[in-house]
Order: sequence, then structure tokens, then C-alpha cells
Amino acid sequence: NSAEHGPYPHLTDFPFLFLAGDITQKGYEKKRSKLIGAYLPQPPAANGAAAVRCRLQHSEGAARRMLRTANIGVCDIREAAARERAASTAGNRPLFYFRFGVDQALPQERRTPVTPSSSSRYHRRRSSGSRDERYRSDVHTEAVQAALAKHKERKMAVPMPSKRRSLVVQTSMDAYTPPDTSSGSEDEGSVQGDSQGTPTSSQGSINMEHWISQAIHGSTTSTTSSSSTQSGGSGAAHRLADVMAQTHIENHSAPPDVTTYTSEHSIQVERPQGSTARVAPKYGNAELMETGDGVPVSSRVSAKIQQLVNTLKRPKRPPLREFFVDDFEELLEVQQPDPNQPKPEGAQMLAMRGEQLGVVTNWPPSLEAALQRWGTISPKAPCLTTMDTNGKPLYILTYGKLWTRSMKVAYNILHKLGTKQEPMVRPGDRVTLVFPNNDPAAFMVAFYGCLLAEVVPVPIEVPLTRKDAGSQQIGFLLGSCGVTVALTSDACHKGLPKSPTGEIPQFKGWPKLLWFVTESKHLSKPPRDWFPHIKDANNDTAYIEYKTCKDGSVLGVTVTRIALLTHCQALTQACGYTEAETIVNVLDFKKDVGLWHGILTSVMNMMHVISIPYSLMKVNPLSWIQKVCQYKAKVACVKSRDMHWALVAHRDQRDINLSSLRMLIVADGANPWSISSCDAFLNVFQSKGLRQEVICPCASSPEALTVAIRRPTDDSNQPPGRGVLSMHGLTYGVIRVDSEEKLSVLTVQDVGLVMPGAIMCSVKPDGVPQLCKTDEIGELCVCAIATGTSYYGLSGMTKNTFEVFPMTSSGGPITEYPFIRTGLLGFIGPGGLVFVIGKMDGLMVVSGRRHNADDIVATALAVEPMKFVYRGRIAVFSVSVLHDERIVIVAEQRPDSTEEDSFQWMSRVLQAIDSIHQVGVYCLALVPANTLPKTPLGGIHLSETKQLFLEGSLHPCNVLMCPHTCVTNLPKPRQKQPEIGPASVMVGNLVSGKRIAQASGRDLGQIEDNDQARKFLFLSEVLQWRAQTTPDHVLYTLLNCRGTIANSLTCVQLHKRAEKIAVMLMERGHLQDGDHVALVYPPGIDLIAAFYGCLYAGCVPITVRPPHPQNIATTLPTVKMIVEVSRSACLMTTQLICKLLRSREAAAAVDIRTWPPVLDTDDLPKKRPAQIYKPSNPETLAYLDFSVSTTGMLAGVKMSHAATSAFCRSIKLQCELYPSREVAICLDPYCGLGFVLWCLCSVYSGHQSILIPPSELETNPALWLLAVSQYKVRDTFCSYSVMELCTKGLGSQTESLKARGLDLSRVRTCVVVAEERPRIALTQSFSKLFKDLGLHPRAVSTSLGCRVNLAICLQGTSGPDPTTVYVDMRALRHDRVRLVERGSPHSLPLMESGKILPGVRIIIANPETKGPLGDSHLGEIWVHSTHNASGYFTIYGDESLQSDHFNSRLSFGDTQTIWARTGYLGFLRRTELTDANGERHDALYVVGALDEAMELRGMRYHPIDIETSVIRAHKSITECAVFTWTNLLVVVVELDGSEQEALDLVPLVTNVVLEEHYLIVGVVVVVDIGVIPINSRGEKQRMHLRDGFLADQLDPIYVAYNM
Repeated sequence: NSAEHGPYPHLTDFPFLFLAGDITQKGYEKKRSKLIGAYLPQPPAANGAAAVRCRLQHSEGAARRMLRTANIGVCDIREAAARERAASTAGNRPLFYFRFGVDQALPQERRTPVTPSSSSRYHRRRSSGSRDERYRSDVHTEAVQAALAKHKERKMAVPMPSKRRSLVVQTSMDAYTPPDTSSGSEDEGSVQGDSQGTPTSSQGSINMEHWISQAIHGSTTSTTSSSSTQSGGSGAAHRLADVMAQTHIENHSAPPDVTTYTSEHSIQVERPQGSTARVAPKYGNAELMETGDGVPVSSRVSAKIQQLVNTLKRPKRPPLREFFVDDFEELLEVQQPDPNQPKPEGAQMLAMRGEQLGVVTNWPPSLEAALQRWGTISPKAPCLTTMDTNGKPLYILTYGKLWTRSMKVAYNILHKLGTKQEPMVRPGDRVTLVFPNNDPAAFMVAFYGCLLAEVVPVPIEVPLTRKDAGSQQIGFLLGSCGVTVALTSDACHKGLPKSPTGEIPQFKGWPKLLWFVTESKHLSKPPRDWFPHIKDANNDTAYIEYKTCKDGSVLGVTVTRIALLTHCQALTQACGYTEAETIVNVLDFKKDVGLWHGILTSVMNMMHVISIPYSLMKVNPLSWIQKVCQYKAKVACVKSRDMHWALVAHRDQRDINLSSLRMLIVADGANPWSISSCDAFLNVFQSKGLRQEVICPCASSPEALTVAIRRPTDDSNQPPGRGVLSMHGLTYGVIRVDSEEKLSVLTVQDVGLVMPGAIMCSVKPDGVPQLCKTDEIGELCVCAIATGTSYYGLSGMTKNTFEVFPMTSSGGPITEYPFIRTGLLGFIGPGGLVFVIGKMDGLMVVSGRRHNADDIVATALAVEPMKFVYRGRIAVFSVSVLHDERIVIVAEQRPDSTEEDSFQWMSRVLQAIDSIHQVGVYCLALVPANTLPKTPLGGIHLSETKQLFLEGSLHPCNVLMCPHTCVTNLPKPRQKQPEIGPASVMVGNLVSGKRIAQASGRDLGQIEDNDQARKFLFLSEVLQWRAQTTPDHVLYTLLNCRGTIANSLTCVQLHKRAEKIAVMLMERGHLQDGDHVALVYPPGIDLIAAFYGCLYAGCVPITVRPPHPQNIATTLPTVKMIVEVSRSACLMTTQLICKLLRSREAAAAVDIRTWPPVLDTDDLPKKRPAQIYKPSNPETLAYLDFSVSTTGMLAGVKMSHAATSAFCRSIKLQCELYPSREVAICLDPYCGLGFVLWCLCSVYSGHQSILIPPSELETNPALWLLAVSQYKVRDTFCSYSVMELCTKGLGSQTESLKARGLDLSRVRTCVVVAEERPRIALTQSFSKLFKDLGLHPRAVSTSLGCRVNLAICLQGTSGPDPTTVYVDMRALRHDRVRLVERGSPHSLPLMESGKILPGVRIIIANPETKGPLGDSHLGEIWVHSTHNASGYFTIYGDESLQSDHFNSRLSFGDTQTIWARTGYLGFLRRTELTDANGERHDALYVVGALDEAMELRGMRYHPIDIETSVIRAHKSITECAVFTWTNLLVVVVELDGSEQEALDLVPLVTNVVLEEHYLIVGVVVVVDIGVIPINSRGEKQRMHLRDGFLADQLDPIYVAYNM
């Protein structure tokens, strides 16, 4: 079954595999051979495997009818068989076709396995040794191949994830062996330059452009500038070569739609030709990759995203009509039942009674009595032979020894533990048995010792380490059973982990245990007169068997002495055991079938058990077959795994003869996939004397013990039953014999008949235990004495499982006796045969259809080639995401498999499962070999694996998520409703029944205050007035990083310094009034003096942040850009920066020859100006304010003299600023409110400003708070970055700061100056952290500014404290505001953005229609104020943009007022609080910037909400940013941890965004800390990040493209 299918056939276009219409058998065969022909190594020969497909066809055209059963009740097996015969002869076509007899129709010689086809098949499989035979079925493999073949023509590729090279090498290259040299690959280290492509050999006949391991080989193709894709990320050394010249996407705000993706949006990338970056061959069909209308996409990322977009364009499943409400109008789809889905049509089933349990007269009255009998009358008879790892008999335990040693153990347990008065163990107490798997003799002695002492043994696995997977739960079981003593063997005791003092440590979660060694030499001999008390079997507990549940919890099933004995009797009768038979046991003897046959029933019948340890099987898988021959054993107990291993190891061993076997018990017969092992085993070993009727699968469960077992017959004409069932039918719980489409079938074999003395029925798996119909799958339930009786100590769970009363359709119970749920799903077929199709534990219900984990595993393992994952190391489970189960597959990858191979295998597994089971896989993860948690016997610990997956500590090396295909219950995209037009009646201030959302601060005209500065129109005049009236009053104090005063300015000093600067501008700069001057200063006093110098000279200042000396390359171009855009005629700065601007580093970053004249203010002229300039009109320009917005736009706004004075007055009134006040300011003084507070307010109001440059906090985080404390400041202003620095940097130092006398109790307002939604989590943690230092929790508040108005709100001194409300996040997406209680689901806390400043009016308007909105709507905040900026300052004079933002009018209502649009979405809410002027207070809440909001599925999302969810998803995610690209949501997360954790984040991020936001993440990018760019205000620059991502500049650790 070679893997010659297209690279990654398209996932989302599977036709449903159930064809309408009929097709004849002949037509079907033809179609099938056409489909599969190319993939089959041989024509389907009529050997065993082919015969599986033949079925008895009754009458071809007859309609399907049910198995007719008359009345409800309990029927006998014999009756059923007779009825069945009658039904079929009467011409009814029964519902199940069971093929009886494997090879009857075949000529005898074809049976031998030497036909070329069959032997070559086994040979080929052996050589690879990489198949899990438990799940192997030739039919199924063919089916999978055929399903994949359908996709061969489809060339659509799935984008492969990109992975950083270091990650690849570490994870998948442990044992790499290079492929043959023809593949054109170099040695590991080679990094290829721009070499010409060499053809690569098509290895493994995969006819695709073969991607050579991204991990190792820099393979060779010529690079093209348009769509070359670069694999991995080439370490830091080549990062520069990766920086690409890119043209910007101009239109940021509207992400290009997938369907109309035109050329203006494509990002052209030139890759430097000679780059040393590794360049891989084009991926799949990357050169064909184009966008929707044929525009080539460049850069690896764009190409991959475009692939993803194209792949996702076609919707997968038909849309569903109905919805259910998830507490709100945002509706989640509820899967409607498919009208054509199969429904059970049969009559109600009858409970099936097993044969009478015929008690033979000489059967012992209890198991101890049996031991006593054999131990005394035939002490020399062998009971148990154990093997060493060479397969030599290590030890033979006779019945005599077993009897005497068990007595000795019993005596010592009862009399030698504790004291005579206070024995540690009394009859009825529980003790645990801890014995290794290679020492059955010691276990057997201890077990019978417990039975004789009447204590209850609890056998468990040996704990290997203190942190064994699941060992904690075992400890919990021991604790709840009250176990205080552990019996163990000498060797095992020595091997347990010990502390340095030689004590055995307490294992995690375990009770304190006394370890007691049971070897005879350590025990004292019982006195002559002591004898155990042997009674008849009663209802006391005999032993407790542990059982691990689906969720990993461990329960103890109690088995009574009478149940134990009855079970042994039933097995003896069913298996026809006789005295002194020899039985080979490969199973775990501590529990389940191995315990029941190999330890218990064997003693009842004085049989000889040959025990084969797991360790010997690992060395020699044929050992059990050899022992069967050597001892001429009559019976063997194996699992299908052991049969498979024997097949793999079998190399025509001459001397094998299995004719002695009368019964081969297959313990895991309940796994439907065991049939393939049975068939294959028979196929090979039939020639060695193995008879078909010898193979006896059985079904068992910890609760019901043996549920059913196939009886050994001597009559080889009584063939086993099997059914070929439609997988589609099974997902609906209905039995349908497979129809025409043979791709998705489950072939099941019977597990024999009901046990003697038992009654069985099947009930609906969920809800009331109602009897199933005859063609319905249900949970098998058993009523018998020989079953468990309870879960120890858990009465509630016991009732649900052990006390079930099946109901008939009329509602009455079928018997008065309780039934026990077996945990097995299945049905009772013709002739009373029991069929099991899976376990309840493996059941996954996805959108109402039931899938079995084992079936999914089988399909995954049938995908060829199998060289990527380890046999048997595969886990399938479901996780609940967004109200439905989602399937997750985790497998261990072989170390030598390449990234591309594994990825291709993964894509094909997805297709196969989609084809065959019609279910999407949500996540497929590959982990490095040997890293999944193991159960003690080497299987995968499923619940532990699931736990690791959910908590993000699985550390996969490959992940493929397919949320787009699986998640079909998202709410339907929102259709926008037409807004209320002007026609709706406006009554006063109501709009459609809601109050119009408008509010205002105090009216400036009405406020009477003795504001002297008011009489001056211009700030320059205010400064001159202060210099005359209060010359020595200190206005500014600048602190250095040590907290000492670096510099200060009085009124007169500032005035004189400004005069000198004005002279310099006029004389040296030759500037005219109205010229623009760029001020490039560090935060400080010079900046303030330069600003007033410009005003004195009549120039217009622009403050610019100086370039960062350590990072000139990225910071200097921004400086240059502002200088150019602002058309500055000259640049003023300090001497130091002057040198920096002309340095060699600067020359590398920008063209330094084009700087305007640079004036250095460190050297000022000594004279005063002839006169100080006075503007003619207050509306002329005072200064320009330039700022980079979060969307990456550089925007300068014009501030007039009138607006500047009004602004200062408004702040003075709000904060009650007077000359006697001191205010501490820790802000960047370059734009917005920060600049106004730093440079302007002190001059206007006369208060002293204590200036703390935020950059100084990097060396001394406590600087700002210490200054606030030292100067007893009542009002302070800071930025979010400062607050974050204090929270993170001082978190652990509050005690030492308190000791240094830091006291914040005088702080009345601490305002965060911001242009975004208040970061409530940060302000709250800041308040909490510094509460101990006296900070009042209500002192912290925020302000709101934007480009059109630098401060709209600011928490003042008077007025109510800021309020917080909780709104429904889902309503916000629909632009509606719905208040909810704190802590309710989907609630989002929003804090008021300070108080509206005096002279400011606000209204909430619809950003699209410009109509006023009601209170309950989210809309754009519009502002009208005397301190609004007067417009944008742009070179190109983009008038439309300007007039819209600064001069908007409402479309109806008050259409006269001119408003400025802030670009922020928010809402107003009238509170119960009162303002300073006695009015009810209106609070303004900001939700987010309009530019940043993402329109997805017709709803409005704010990046910060998604980011908050993502950061919560895993402890290693330190920061996150999201943006959209072609309608895909891209999530970038910064990983604080090892690169091995990168892939853990992908499923967690996808889950949390689905759960909380109903969005599917398209791409997850994991990057290093510090990659997400942040501006000076601490805001994320998401658009820069987007550009960097699309241009391949992020050097991500991992990029996952979700399907």
C-alpha cells in the first residue's frame, strides 16, 4: 500500500461517502478495483482477508426487515437460534449479515499461507515492523487507501507550519540517518547560497516536489523574487539578509476581503539574491499559488496564508437552520438531526439467558477449600511455572508449596504486625499487593495468604517513581480503602525508590504504608495448633480490583467470595476446564482475564499455569508459542498484541506445532479491531496445526468480570459469526449491514455467548436504562452472581453502575434483579452471539454522532506509509470546546521522520478520518518518541495525556489544528440592521425610546474664579506676567535617577532663557514669524525653555522625541520623518544630540545631508530680543503636536493659541491648580496631554511641576513614588508604562520601601494619561500593591485624549470617584451595551475614563450613519470643545480626511453644532452619583479605537479582549497581539519559556478564542519576548507587527496555520 498520493489532498472537499441510489455487487467491484487498483500490491486473492468481504447474501432484492421477535421477556439462546433459522428460511432478510465460516468455500490448498500474495504481505509488514496489528485490517487499509486515492487529483496544498531551525533540530533529529545521497541534500551544517536547483529523487514514490527535511538540509532551488518560500527561520546571523524591502499596504482600516483580493494589496518582496538564508524548494505547488484573482503573492507567510484562505473558501458542511440561544441574541448553532439519518426500526430486544450453571458435586465450596484440597492430596502437582528473560523455567511452584506458604503469610499478617493487643490487620481489612510483573509466584502466595487470613487484597502496579502517571490516583484509592500495609516481594522491595536513610518515601498522594516482605525466609512459622479458618464462600469481600476511568480517576471494584467462586465455576464450565490441564498465560496476572484464569480458576481445577512475563515477550515475542509447543498446553490466554508480535517475529519456525491447543483465549476480543489479529494469526499458523475453532475471543469488564466468551468446540463446522457493519450507521447507534459503499465498515467478530448463569441485555447508553431495539447499539448489561458488587466507598456511583433496572418501552423493569453496566457497547446478534463494537470509555459524541476512539486509531494507523509514528503509541480522546466534543489525536513520532513526512502523514490521517468516519479531527499532535505518559504495562496513559494536552505541557513537535473543518456550531454571521433614520420621531432628547447619549463638563463661562491668567490671550504673555509679579517662584524641578534635583526653573529664569533662545532663532536661524522649529530634546528643562523661546520669536514649535543612542537605526528615521512632514525650517537641540544626528551610525540610517539647519542651545547668545513677538490673532497656530497612532499612522494636529489657553484653563479648573500646589509628572513630554502637563500648565496656573523623566525609572523603578512621597504631592500624573514598571519592578519591595519611609497617603489623584480603554487589571493591581504604603484605592484614575482633542476627560479633585461597570462582551460585538453583574459569563469590566473636562461636550454617534445614538448603544465618541485641535497638519493637505474628523455634523437631531470625531468607540451612562454642581453624573466609558476594531463574521471585535483571553490561556504567554489578514484572525504570542513549549500554545490559544469569542484563529505565531512592538505610551503597535509578520521579519519560533 505505497504512499503515492498527491502531496496534501484537499481536506475540505470530501463528498459524503454515502451515495444515493443502488449499485450492484458487480458494479461495485468494478468501481472499487478502479479506485484502489493503483494502490494494491496484488489483486485481492481469495485468501482469508478477501473472504472477510464475502457475505451471505440472502434474497438480493428483498427489503430489509427486522429480526422478528415475539414478546418481551427473557429468551433462551437455543430458542433464539431456532427462531433465527426459521426467520431466514421464511425468506425474511435479517438485518445483520453474518458470515459464518472463514474459508469454507475455498479449496483446501488455497488455505495455506504460502500463496505469493499473502506471504509477501506478511513479509513486507514484518520488514517494516511498524504496524499495530491490533488495529490492522486489510479491508480497512484498502478502504483508507481508496479514500485517500479519491483525493489524488486534488493538488490544493495545506500550508505547512514554519518552525524555527533550533526547534526542529532539537525535537526530531535525535537519531537522524541521512537519506540516500541522490536526494541532493547536503550535510547537516551546510547553509546554501543562491545555487541552481538540482532535481530531487522522488523518494518513496511520493510524486511531489519532495521537500527535504527543513531541519537539516538547506536544499537547493533557485530563488525567485515573487513567490520563493523560505523554510524555518534562519537564526540571528542571517536575520539581516531576511529584512526585505517592502511596499506598505496603504489601506489599513479595511482588511482586504478574501473574495475580492486585488493587486493593490499584494505585498511585493524582493529577496536579496546572494543571501545566505536557507531557501527550501517551493512547497507543494507554491509556484501556482495565487490569490483570488490571479495575483501572485510573495513572501512565505503571504503564500501560506493565501493557501489557507483558498483552502477555507469552500464551506464544508451544509449550513444548519436552527439555533439555540446562549443567554443572548448571539446564537450558537445546534446540530439538527439529519432527516436521512438511520433510525432503529427493529422490535424491542429480548434479554438473553446463558445456560444453566451446572454445579458439579465435587466442586469445592470455596477457593481456599480448593487450595487446601490440592495442597494436601497432591502437593507435588505443579501449580505455576515462571520464566526468566531467556525463556528458561525459573521456578516451579507446586500446590503443596502454595498451600504451606499461603498459610505462613496468613499467619504472619494476622499475628506478626502490630502488637498482640493491637494487631495492625484484622480480618476484613484491606491490604495492598505490590508485585512486579515477572513474579507471579510471590503474588499468588500473597493473594491466597490474604484469602486464608480473610483480609482483602488490593493488587496494584509497582510505583516506579514518585511521579508515575496515574500513581497519585492509585494512592487515593489505597487511602479510601484504608490500606496501611503493603505486601511485596524481596526484589521489588529492594527496587523501590529510597530516601538517603533507606526509608521508602511516601509516594505522592499515597497513605503512609508499612512495607511487608512475603518471602518465606522473612516469615515466622505458624505454631502447630494454628490453622486458617476455611469457610464456604459467603458475601464478604474477597478482593478489590482497581479500574482506571476515562478521566484518570481510579476506582476499586469489590468482588465478594461467592462471586469469586461462582465466576471460577462459570469459567470452568464455559471453557470446559479439567483437572491438571496446562495453560499458558501471557496476561497481567494481577487483574482481569489474567487473574481470573491464571490465578483463580486454575487453582479451582488444579491446573498448571505457565506464566510468560511481559519482559520475556519484549525479548522474544514467540516465547508463548514455544511454550505451548513445549508443554503441549491445552489453553493459552493472550491479547491480540501478543498474536501480532508473534506474526511479526515468525520466520517459518520449523518446529512449531499448535495442535495441542483446544482454546486460545483472546482477552481483548471486546476491541473490535482484534479480529484482524485473529484472522492474520490463523492465516499463518493454520499450517502449524492451529484450528480455526480454537480461537476464543472474550469480553470482560472490571465491573461485570467475564461478560461473554466464545466456547471451544470440537466441531469445526460451527463457524464463528461476524458482521460487516456500516460505520455511518454505528455513529447513530444503529446496526446496518454495510451497504454499497465499502469504504467505511467495521467488521466485528462475536465474543461468544452469555456466561453460564447470567442474563444479558443492552440498554440505551445515556438517560433512562431502556432496552434497545434489535438493530440498535447499546451498553451491555449483565445480571449474575459472578460480578463485582460495588465501587469501594462510592455509593452514588455504585448505584448508577451496579444497580440498574432495564426498562421496557412500556416503562416497567424486565426483572426484579439489578443488572450491572459492563461499560461495553454492542448488541446481541443472531443465535445469541454477543458482539462488542467499543467501550463506553472510548465513546466520543461529536455533534450528536458517536465515534469510538479505537476506530479512529485504526483508521489513523491504516494510513500508509507508517514510518512516522510508533505502533501502539497513539492516543485519541475528545476535549470539550464550544459546547461540543472535539477529537484530538496524539501520536509519538519516530526520530528519523522529517518534518514534511510527518506533516504529510498528518494531513492524510485527517483526510482518511474525514472520509471514513465523516468527522473532523480538531487537533493532531505528534510528540517526540517515548514522551507520552505510560501505564505500568507500557500502554499510553490516556487521561494523563489529555491532562497534559489541556494544561499545555505535552510539548509536541508537530501540531495540525483543523478548527475550520470541525467547528460547525458557530453563531451565524451578523447581518447589519438598518439604523434608525431621521424619520423616527425625536421627542426632546429621546431617540427611539432611549435617552440620547450626550453629556458635558462644567460650563467655562459660568465659573467665577480669580484666574489672573484669564486676562491674557497668549501663554507667552502669561509667562512674562509671572516673571514680573513672582520672579523667584519655582515653576519646574527636574529630578535625576537618584531622586535629587538635577535642575529647576523659576519664572524669571525661564523668561530670560526663552528670550535668549528667541534671539538665537532670529539671528542665527534667520527665521521669520510662523516658521516651524523642531525641538529634539530629552525630557527636561531645555525642552520647556526652547518651547517658550519659539513663542517669543513667533515660531511654531514641534516637540520630537530624540533618537535612542543604542537604537539609531530604528528611531532616527521617525525623527527625520517628523522633521520633514512638519516642514521644520530649523532644528533645535543639545550639543550631544547634535553630534548624534551627524554621526556615522546616523548616516547609515538616514541621509544626514538633508537635515535643516541644526541649532545647539547649549551655547546661547547673551543679549535680549528687541521685542517679544505677540500674535495678531488668538486663532493662529501656537504649536504642532505630532504622534504615531497605534495603527502606525503619523498624524500632526494644529493647536491654536486660543485652544492652548482654553486647554490650560480647563485643566486648572478640573485639578484645582494654584501657585501653592506641587504636581509630580512622570510622562513623556512629546505629545498630547503629557506635553501640556510638562510644558504648559505650570506657566498658566503657576503651580510647581516636579518632572521625572520616565526613562530614569528603568534604572530606579521607585524614583517616581519616592518623589511623590518626599514632596508630599497630592496630584500626580503617569503613563501605563510607568505604572507597569512600578508594578513589576517593585512588587516584591513594598516592605523595604515602607522601611525607607515611602508614604502615599497624601495622594488625592493619580491619573494615568492614556489614549485607550482604561487598563483596569493594571490599575487595580497597582492600587492593591501600594495600598500598604497608604495609597487610597480610589485615587487611581485615567484620562482620555485623542488626536482631535488632547484631553477630553481627566479625573479632577472634586466630583465622584471613577465607577466600574460590567458589560456583556457578546452584546458589544453587536454595538450594543448590556450591563451585567460582576462575574457573570462573558462579562467585561470597564472603568470610567475620568471626568469630562470643563467646556467639553460629548455625544455618541453612529460612525457609519452619523446619527445620534441612545444610551444603550456603542458608538463613536464625538467631542465639541474650545480646546479641540483645529485640524490635521499634513503635507498633502488631505482635506476630506481633515474636515471629516474635525468638522462633523450629526445627520439628524442637532445638525448645527460642529463636532470633532475622536475615532474611539464608547458609551455614556448616567449614574446615581452627583457632580460638583449637583447634577447627576454622566460617566464616559471607552471601549476601543475604531481603527483597531476588527470586523469578523459581521461583528466588531476589539483586539484587547481577544488578547486578554489568550494571555490567560497558558502561564508561558507573556504578551499577545492580534490582527486580521484577509479575514483570517492572526494571533501572535510571546513565549516566556523553552522553545519546546511553543507548540503547546497552539491548541490552547485556539480553544480559548473559540470558547470566549466564537472566532476561529487562522494563524498562531509564537515569537520571542519583546517582538511585539510597543510605543512610548505602552500601546501595542499591531499594524507594525502585521507588516513585520507578512514580510517575514519576526523570526518566529513557530507558525501554525489552522485548517
